[in-house]
Amino acid sequence: MNRMELKAFKNEFVTSLSLIYDEAEAEQLFYIALEEVLGWKRVDFIMKTPFQLDEEKASEFENVLKELISEKPIQYIFNKAYFYGLDFYVNENTLIPRQETEELVEWILKTIAENPTKTWRIVDIGTGSGCIPITIAKMARNVEVTTLDVSEKAIEVAKKNAQDLEVNITFINQSVLETEVLDSYDIIVSNPPYVRNLEKVEIKNNVLIHEPHLALFVEDDDPLIFYRKIVSLAENSLKSNGYLFFEINQYLGKETLDLFNKHFTNVELRKDFVGNNRMIRGMKV
Repeated sequence: MNRMELKAFKNEFVTSLSLIYDEAEAEQLFYIALEEVLGWKRVDFIMKTPFQLDEEKASEFENVLKELISEKPIQYIFNKAYFYGLDFYVNENTLIPRQETEELVEWILKTIAENPTKTWRIVDIGTGSGCIPITIAKMARNVEVTTLDVSEKAIEVAKKNAQDLEVNITFINQSVLETEVLDSYDIIVSNPPYVRNLEKVEIKNNVLIHEPHLALFVEDDDPLIFYRKIVSLAENSLKSNGYLFFEINQYLGKETLDLFNKHFTNVELRKDFVGNNRMIRGMKV
């Protein structure tokens, strides 16, 4: 490949992605690639261009563009996702952490902060990349965190993230649906699979093709299967005044609320930053 002027390549990059992403999204992807390939921020692009890419860097950019055109998420291209100000390693064995999950973690951290002298025992069900348990362990020092996942490969990713971010977490490779009993905890949190197959038509190809279906989808006729199971475990394993937190399907807020109201008190359903029902908390008396 010949040398290429960076501004010209940016225009090519954005235009090439126009059938998949809108212009603002395509530009954002370019600037992520810019930081990963050249180590430049957006301000560097403004201050340092015109700039000739050498053959090696031009080839790197072209390879990123090819993968994006195939609708591979940029987080999988660079094996990196940002969550709550932290860098997480991700690959196709784990979901990409999302902004609405940051709001769930924020709610949990505020709950923990209400009693800063207490040591909170917490279990996260459905580890994935480890973004929920690791962030809690990183941000709140008065916690003991355990996390559980059916996927051995996801556990491997989460262990790497825990090591990289220097937190101590207990990992359990186990299916929650086959779990009969949990230890005693002050907080149980889960972001389980909750997208119904009927909702696949709403899912973009970069998610549908590349992210693990095991962590995403449930059958249309039993979409709350994980929620009911975890609620039943929580009834026995939550300590008195302990909390159960869930991220939920935006279309199943009423059904999830009804499930919580049968088993817990002080139940609260919250919306995410775009106004969708997205998280719920209940307390065991």
